[in-house]
Amino acid sequence: QVQVVESGGGLVQAGGSLRLSCRTSGLTFDNYIMGWFRQAPGKEREGVSCISWSGGSTYYADSVKGRFTISRDNDKHTLYLQMSSLKPEDTAMYYCAASAAPALYSTTCFQERDYKYWGQGTQVTVSS
Repeated sequence: QVQVVESGGGLVQAGGSLRLSCRTSGLTFDNYIMGWFRQAPGKEREGVSCISWSGGSTYYADSVKGRFTISRDNDKHTLYLQMSSLKPEDTAMYYCAASAAPALYSTTCFQERDYKYWGQGTQVTVSS
C-alpha cells in the first residue's frame, strides 16, 4: 500500500521560512519524479516545483523561483521543500505527489495527470 504523507506546515509571518517534508512508503521512491503542488482557497491547484529521480533536474513555478528549494533523499524515501521569504500569497494547502512519467521536462513538470500518488496535504499560512 502506497502512502504519501506531508508534514511541516504551519503559521509563519511574512518573510519567514518553513521546511515541508513528504515521506513515502510502499513505492520504489527513486523510480518516481516528485512534485509539490498547492491550492489556495477558492483557487485551482497549481504546481510549485518538481524534481527528477536523482535530484539532478528541478523546476519551479515563476512565483516561487529563488525563494523555494526542492530536494529529495532517496535513502529516506523523502521529498523536501525549503520555503524562504514567504509571502501571504504563499498561503495554501501544499501537496506532495509522485509521478511515474518516463521523462521530465519543464513543460510536463506540473502535468497533474502524470502524478499517480498524492498526499493529503499540509497547510501553510503566511500572515502579513
